Amino acid sequence: MAEIGKRIREKREAIGMTQEELASKLGYKNKSSIAKIETGANDIIQSKVVEFANILGTTVAYLMGWDEPPHSRKGVVINVLGRVAAGIPLEAIEDIIDTEEISEEMAKTGEFFGLQIDGDSMEPRMQKGDVVIVRKQDDAESGDIVIAMINGDDATCKRLRKYRDGIELISNNPSYEPMFFSNEEIMSKPVKIIGKVVELRGKF
Repeated sequence: MAEIGKRIREKREAIGMTQEELASKLGYKNKSSIAKIETGANDIIQSKVVEFANILGTTVAYLMGWDEPPHSRKGVVINVLGRVAAGIPLEAIEDIIDTEEISEEMAKTGEFFGLQIDGDSMEPRMQKGDVVIVRKQDDAESGDIVIAMINGDDATCKRLRKYRDGIELISNNPSYEPMFFSNEEIMSKPVKIIGKVVELRGKF
């Protein structure tokens, strides 16, 4: 019962209530009863836990430790790839250089992998060695940063711009010219989107 006592004390102190005040509200004769509960020396019956929760503005589940606070929830570990080559399914790539953790909430929205940025085409926002978190998908909206495969070469990170007659893959670095591909070239080269960048994790 020590954990309940600890949580009761934390909630009481958080709202600035003394042991005397809490004892009075709960019908205890003096603060020693509260002190014993908070140190775990005395047990509390279930019905009394409900009263504690109501007075302290919390829930029975929290006082009993049935619900973990958000910060203690575990994340989901994903692989960080050094490169993504054409013709190899992502799950079969052996060039795993690290791992990153994403929230369970994010993990529920799709399949994710990490990719280490190589080269300087996305500077200054993305530096060589930074890691991007990517959701696997074969399409994206105009303006999204995507991971694209061109000519069957290794995947590249670029900003997508869609037009009626094709797409443009744009670097952040103005030294690199935008790459335009007509709808025909998208099919013939081919140009494939394999994922959308949802988060940047700078390493430097």
